[in-house]
Amino acid sequence: MTSANLTARGAATRSRIVEAAADLLLAHGVGGTSLDDIRERTGTSKSQLFHYFPGGKSELVGAIAGFQSGRFVDAQRPWLDRLDTWADWDGWRDAVLAHYAEQPHFGCPIGAVAAEVAGNDEKLAAELHGHMERWRGYLLAGLVRMRDNGLLRPEADPETLSLVLLAALQGGKLLSQSMRSHAPLAAALDGALAALRSWSVVA
Repeated sequence: MTSANLTARGAATRSRIVEAAADLLLAHGVGGTSLDDIRERTGTSKSQLFHYFPGGKSELVGAIAGFQSGRFVDAQRPWLDRLDTWADWDGWRDAVLAHYAEQPHFGCPIGAVAAEVAGNDEKLAAELHGHMERWRGYLLAGLVRMRDNGLLRPEADPETLSLVLLAALQGGKLLSQSMRSHAPLAAALDGALAALRSWSVVA
């Protein structure tokens, strides 16, 4: 059930459940978070929870992933919508770090869930892949514009470079989670941007 199928009050309640459960899921993972945990955190009954999420835990996790994805994309704006200059890419890097520095946990809310459900829930895994591709689409569009505008060499491959950037972000978040520090993410992004600059056109 989506918010579009609900009254304004119902949509607000559903959103409240998703937002309250989001940090719980990030802290304990999908396997470590039960519906009872979510009911206790959100103050909802079992019947109420299944009213808003008839697909059960999988549907709720998907809604949380969508919420987290939207929040992350918004945090990268306005840089994410441009990425036409090197200054835009530096601004994007700073926005990513600032967003994660404000979060209560070190893990990536999408990457961590994707790794946990891979091979166990194909529908949810496909939804999470869609969120990842949405992020990458912004990076890819910026790289194409950079190449078309003559800031990257003609032989630069935006498709591959966008994968490098996304992989650096996800790998950096994984190390940040295990090391309890944002330094690995900063280093990974700086390394990826240095690799990107190696394709720049020398004036």
